[in-house]
Amino acid sequence: MRAPTLMLACSAAVWVALLPGCSKPAEVEPAAAAASPASAAGKAEGIAWRQAATDAEVDAAFALARAQRKPVFLYWGANWCPPCNQLKATLFNRQDFIERSRAFVPVYIDGDRPGAQKLGTRFKVRGYPTMVLFNPEGAELTRLPGEVDAAQYTQVLTLGMNAQRPLRAVLADARAGGAALSANDWKLLAFYSWDTDEQQAVPSAQLPALLKQLAAACPAEPTDTATRLMLKAAVASAEAKPAVAPDPQALPRLRKLLLDAAASRTQMDVLTNHAADLTRGLTAAKSASRASLVEAFNASLATLEADATLSRADRLAALNARVELARLDTAKNAKLPDALLGDVRAHAARVDREITDGYERQAVIPTAAYVLEQAGLNDESRALLEANLPKSHSPYYLMSALASNAKKRGDSAEALRWSEAAFDKSEGPATRLQWGAVALAAVGIVAGTAVAFFALRGPKNDMERWQGEWVIQLPREEGTEGGKRAWSFSLPRE
Repeated sequence: MRAPTLMLACSAAVWVALLPGCSKPAEVEPAAAAASPASAAGKAEGIAWRQAATDAEVDAAFALARAQRKPVFLYWGANWCPPCNQLKATLFNRQDFIERSRAFVPVYIDGDRPGAQKLGTRFKVRGYPTMVLFNPEGAELTRLPGEVDAAQYTQVLTLGMNAQRPLRAVLADARAGGAALSANDWKLLAFYSWDTDEQQAVPSAQLPALLKQLAAACPAEPTDTATRLMLKAAVASAEAKPAVAPDPQALPRLRKLLLDAAASRTQMDVLTNHAADLTRGLTAAKSASRASLVEAFNASLATLEADATLSRADRLAALNARVELARLDTAKNAKLPDALLGDVRAHAARVDREITDGYERQAVIPTAAYVLEQAGLNDESRALLEANLPKSHSPYYLMSALASNAKKRGDSAEALRWSEAAFDKSEGPATRLQWGAVALAAVGIVAGTAVAFFALRGPKNDMERWQGEWVIQLPREEGTEGGKRAWSFSLPRE
């Protein structure tokens, strides 16, 4: 259930290969795989979602929460988003989560509904999915991590619901030394969704230093809390621009962690999503230290990939981490070892064959196609995506992936064709705007001298909405037909 990293926040312009899951999802008849979900957030599974796309609808939900003295669980997502579909396939359909939802007011904001982006600005949420917990008075308590497994998620959710203070107040005490913080306070910090913080708790530039400070101040027990803060600090330091020097103890602690299967399982989401980041940040290129760390990582990742208690998405993320590690210190297009390529092919074929749930398919197949592409198997990635178009409830997402695939293969005409198709099939004002931008980028691939115009106008008697048109002038060059092409869209005026 991850956002993004293989991406943290969903974007139409890039591959989004994510998501850890939580447990084996409930299966449905194969015919349901291509069906559009009756409720984007999983209403059929029993959660009493309050759909919201306006301030009035959100305010009504908070009024209900105050009256019932319940917290508000706000879920920001979209139908096409792979990690959102992973949540539906592995968390929102779980009976324990459904029962837990009776203790809060669940609010679903579909980012593609008219007016929803305005709510995104109000709550400072951007990447899909983002989950925020508020107290009955409307104060933000914490942001929940979508990448952990179900058991951990439920624990963190319960912790947040029982929190007496917002995370920012806990963070202030931690920065002052943290002497008065409880074990639950430290766990709230360790499992906070720093990736979807949107600078609510800390400015992005200060995050690496903050996480290093928290990791250094955190008590050694409970071990999972201290280890997670250490890993999060190491990842943030490695990803910083420029990179920040890591804690010297991070590398030996990571090596020890990788030798402990149970502890590695607990930190599965960080290890699978950031294996290459941690390796780059903690070891020098082509060094003996890096080689030994990669060896330890691969052993741990192989164990996670074979762990039947993990979701298909989690296990696929472990395989992707192995591919990323194999790419370290090698030429850009170097061929990977045959054994690893065989694992990638077999794993992709297996998930395609076994998945029967439509939500899970939308979450996992883009990831499988991404791993194939990262392994250099572009033709097989394309074949997998094309075969899944009729099985997807949001095929335009797969079409964008096909456009990216074509671009990497150097097929400009096909990249344009898939970008146009993705735009034509896309649904929702925000998505159509996003996919329109992708189509424009594809035009730039085909004709470098193409001229793009963006017309924005408000229709009569409806000044609450913008309407626009992408107009592309394609010159007659080799490989193009020339002439004008236009794509129209409509989105909320916000």
